[in-house]
Amino acid sequence: MGIFDKFKKRITAKPKKESKEEKKKETKAEVQVSSEPKYATLKPKAEAVLPKSGIKEKKAKKQLDTKSFKVLIKPLVTEKATNLVPQDKYTFMVANSTNKMEIKEAIRGLYGFEPLAINIIRQGGKRVRSGKTSGKKKNWKKAIITLKKGDKIEIYEGV
Repeated sequence: MGIFDKFKKRITAKPKKESKEEKKKETKAEVQVSSEPKYATLKPKAEAVLPKSGIKEKKAKKQLDTKSFKVLIKPLVTEKATNLVPQDKYTFMVANSTNKMEIKEAIRGLYGFEPLAINIIRQGGKRVRSGKTSGKKKNWKKAIITLKKGDKIEIYEGV
């Protein structure tokens, strides 16, 4: 039972004498009430058949969980990162406490691809100054993920 089920119109029993027009209206109302919106699902293709050989190739299944979103903070959309895309390398900002295995599981869970290699770079925070006060930005971690040829993550569509 969903949250909005209590707001749906409930059709009660009516007297037996009904005209044909009322029946048509009632069936239309029932169809509108009972039809639920269909949303596109993010279900990955479990198996893909190779065109020539007929051999089934297994792909990793997507498993969306909150841990994956905590590991991969955001994709980096920079000039250097976009130049790496033709080499099937994608760059992400990741949490400081993560390691390569956690990043690999997060990529497999969110995008459904098995990374070939993961390179991690620790970036030191820059020193900043505003008037007399000075400080330092946070340290952060960058991960460069290499995928197989043909695997694409659609991040850089509008760039």
